[in-house]
Amino acid sequence: MKDWELRPATPADVEPVAELRAVVMRPDLERLGRYDGHRVRQRLRDAFDPAHTWVIEADGAFAGCVALRPGEDAHWLEHFYLAPHLQGSGIGTAVLRTLLARCDREGLPVRLNVLQGSPARRLYERFGFGVDREDPVDVFMMRGPAPDGPPAPAALNGDRKM
Repeated sequence: MKDWELRPATPADVEPVAELRAVVMRPDLERLGRYDGHRVRQRLRDAFDPAHTWVIEADGAFAGCVALRPGEDAHWLEHFYLAPHLQGSGIGTAVLRTLLARCDREGLPVRLNVLQGSPARRLYERFGFGVDREDPVDVFMMRGPAPDGPPAPAALNGDRKM
């Protein structure tokens, strides 16, 4: 696995994140007959909140992002995008483990939605997310807090910025 870290997002990150979103989501949105390049970028721009977003950097370069937005009864995991060439490298798993450990320490459940048929759903299921509800486009999932938090991988040594 490449060396990675999380850094707080800034307003200047919105365009690289919007572009990455369009690239990452394109195959699933095309499969669902819902891809619109302008719309996929604009939806990110409209929802981007740097206060709850982190940029993922791998070997010092922009690699993705993730947001953890507080909600009424849970945190919402949103905008979790990783550059295609890094998918499957273990970075996404390590980032998710880090965020879920934080939520577990706070005793909060985590909610998310993933597109129908997205391979990302398997990652979420490995971390204990279950289906809450679904519609023709989205699968809404939830994970309650783990009493001891998710197990830390050997690659996490506590020096990640968050």
